[in-house]
Amino acid sequence: MNTMTENKYFFRPCTWIFLLLVGLTVVTWFIGMKQFSGLQISLMVLGIALLKGQLIGDYFMGLRRVSGFWRWAVAIWLLLIGSLISYAFNISA
Repeated sequence: MNTMTENKYFFRPCTWIFLLLVGLTVVTWFIGMKQFSGLQISLMVLGIALLKGQLIGDYFMGLRRVSGFWRWAVAIWLLLIGSLISYAFNISA
């Protein structure tokens, strides 16, 4: 009797998320290596960082299927920090 079940996915969803995170990291690295600057570039890199934080919370911390306080606590924290950093960038420009 074969007790192993076949996986219907070639890659698990968390593997795709990991590859997406690596891709987003390469994008931000490329932006830094080419020394792009400006308010829009800075806010785009901040947005990528916030997206990566949300993906990590959802898929690797297991908050995707959690309802209530813990799911919203991470999202609100990321939005709060992102808003404060965006505000600091805007007032310095």
